[in-house]
Amino acid sequence: MAKSQIEDKRICLLNEKEVNDEGKYVLYWMQQSQRAEYNHALEYAIEQAKDLDKGVLVGFGIMDDYPEANLRHYHFMVEGLIDTEEALKKRDIKLVVQHGHPAEVALRLGEDASVIVCDRGYLRHQREWREQVAKDARVSVVQVESDVVVPVKIASDKREYAARTIRKKLQGPMKNYLTDISHRKPPKSSLTLNVTGMKLTTAEAVCDKLKLDTSVKAVSQHFKGGTTEAKKIFRRFMDSHLNNYDKNRNQPHTGDVSHMSKYLHFGQVSPVWLIKTIKDNHSGKNVDSFVEELLVRRELAINFVYYTDNYDDYNCLPDWARETLENHKSDDREHSYTRDEFENAETHDDYWNAAMLEMKKTGYMHNYMRMYWGKKILEWSNTPRYAFKTTLYLNNKYFLDGRDCNSFANVAWVYGNHDRGWTERDVYGKVRSMMASGLEKKTEPGAYVKKVEKISEKDN
Repeated sequence: MAKSQIEDKRICLLNEKEVNDEGKYVLYWMQQSQRAEYNHALEYAIEQAKDLDKGVLVGFGIMDDYPEANLRHYHFMVEGLIDTEEALKKRDIKLVVQHGHPAEVALRLGEDASVIVCDRGYLRHQREWREQVAKDARVSVVQVESDVVVPVKIASDKREYAARTIRKKLQGPMKNYLTDISHRKPPKSSLTLNVTGMKLTTAEAVCDKLKLDTSVKAVSQHFKGGTTEAKKIFRRFMDSHLNNYDKNRNQPHTGDVSHMSKYLHFGQVSPVWLIKTIKDNHSGKNVDSFVEELLVRRELAINFVYYTDNYDDYNCLPDWARETLENHKSDDREHSYTRDEFENAETHDDYWNAAMLEMKKTGYMHNYMRMYWGKKILEWSNTPRYAFKTTLYLNNKYFLDGRDCNSFANVAWVYGNHDRGWTERDVYGKVRSMMASGLEKKTEPGAYVKKVEKISEKDN
């Protein structure tokens, strides 16, 4: 057996069953890492296929009711799967997308497999699916961690308090995991295998066959899914926006951002590839700032979800934050809105309304405005618990990158997680606040409002 190009710490055996030498192929059950390059799980499956002299079949299960997903999310995801299918074909690898519960699809395709390789997800249901497959499969199931730089358990064995407590634990080992990956072909093609699935013609055609929540429209005119598109946007970021990234990262009226979060959410781009690419081509404070966001902040969020069972519940907040918010829950509020009023952008605040409209129209909101947006939901809701539920509901419904580790960590941050106590004030207690006056001092919110107005005019 040749030495693997995949770091040992990324690989985890999920059961103690044997490899079936008589199987027809090696199955890579693709679910989280929806891409054909810089995909550690895929490359590990190819290595297994070389040892067994077989082809690799990539299987993906698409369900009608993925938790909190709607047409917007599905459309973006399917655009990515179409892109991935084309890329896999060039490597003599067949992608089979079958309609059904992902774990059941994996088990069905695994019936004829020698071994099942899967990528790693951190949310409750993602972990449960992999546990189910490992338990019920007839063959060995191997999980390969593909969507972080530093494997989650290597970085830390506990829930970290803040970025400052995990930073060195990530920055130190990072260099050990920024390795090149050779994109090889399996010894045999799987393109002629008699395994059928959904035809990936267009995203619209695939989505039409599913029973989806269609209340939120697709946003391909703003952001199209897929690795090819992600790489194009990232290279444009490096060429045209990186020089101003550190200076303008918190300026919502500018476009000096990478837009990678939505592609990372669906596993359409690798964080390892992003860091390697930017470090190989650039250096300085702008690169350092980008790596801080991608490595430290993103993997802190993954740490939070992995080590916090109730990451989507108000009770996930630190004790001090819940205590201070509860102490101030009966404070008078100058403004108070219902969930429907928030969702319809019907507040007194033009800055907040613009942020809500950007989210609804594009599936994206500048990160600095996300913080202001969330803090104001806390301030203008009748109780902090209701505010928490409203923030998470809107976040997951409209953002392309909603419903993932960053989303749950970012919403919890609004309410004190990964932060410290500040000067006590009404409603917020000791939780950090954000005021319109502060927004005006640090940014140009008027220019941001005009920017969103132009987007709305184009969409109408």
